[in-house]
Amino acid sequence: VSPICYFTVVLLKQKLKIDDALDAFGCHGIGGIWGGIATGLFGKTSVNSVARWNGLVFGDFHLFTAQLISILVTIAVAVCGTLICIGIVRIFTPLRVDVSAEISGLDFSQHGENAYPSFNGFDS
Repeated sequence: VSPICYFTVVLLKQKLKIDDALDAFGCHGIGGIWGGIATGLFGKTSVNSVARWNGLVFGDFHLFTAQLISILVTIAVAVCGTLICIGIVRIFTPLRVDVSAEISGLDFSQHGENAYPSFNGFDS
């Protein structure tokens, strides 16, 4: 799972130009999505006696379908919750810093020190 999360972090951040300094989406979002899909693929009632269906690999599509629906609902709830939080925060404070603070880095512009002195502030 780690390589899937890592490559998603690297590829999606560059392609979509996402500013996710902690790679939270790549680690937790993609890891959780893969966990949901893998459960739908490989789940077995003999391993989990509470489960009603086997996974897709074992000939049953019900668990896989339920997992995909659950993933989509979770994404929708997370997006709605995030947009609500952003809307509330935006009322009280701007969401972005000015360009000069962004270029010099927030550690320096906000705290007067560099956390990573060898980092020049620009992605290649």
